[in-house]
Amino acid sequence: MTDAWEAAMEAQIRGAVQRGEFDDLPGMGKPIPGRGAPYDESWWIKSFLEREALPSDLLLPTPLQLRRRVEQVPDEVRDLPTEQSVRDFVAQLNAQIVAWLRNPEGPRVAVRPVNADEVVRQWRAGRARREVRMPATEPKTGAAPALRPRRGWWLRWRRRG
Repeated sequence: MTDAWEAAMEAQIRGAVQRGEFDDLPGMGKPIPGRGAPYDESWWIKSFLEREALPSDLLLPTPLQLRRRVEQVPDEVRDLPTEQSVRDFVAQLNAQIVAWLRNPEGPRVAVRPVNADEVVRQWRAGRARREVRMPATEPKTGAAPALRPRRGWWLRWRRRG
């Protein structure tokens, strides 16, 4: 029974090759990725993260993710528009930290809630530095800049001919 099954499959493959169904397949003539490399048990996780363009931080345990987020707070709040949005961001992060502290899982890593007042102070200082650095070369007037009138596509097309 198995021989008959294999013979039928081989006949279908041969027929497909003769009809040219395997010609011009994507990846034809390219080396197989990872061939010749040592075996890695987590190859599928790495390929998934690479294919989906996900950060590798997702593989970290919760306390390490939280600690990394605490370190990145100044960069993440830098472009927030208002002080209240900065405080909301810090409050959300602190809620996640407190939830982990109540029910810790994973490695024991020291993670403390973020001081919202300190983050707001740094945010204000950063905004003040950016406002000083902005060039004041253009005079601020109430009038809108003059726009050049747009020509219709038919005029450009007519001119070519």
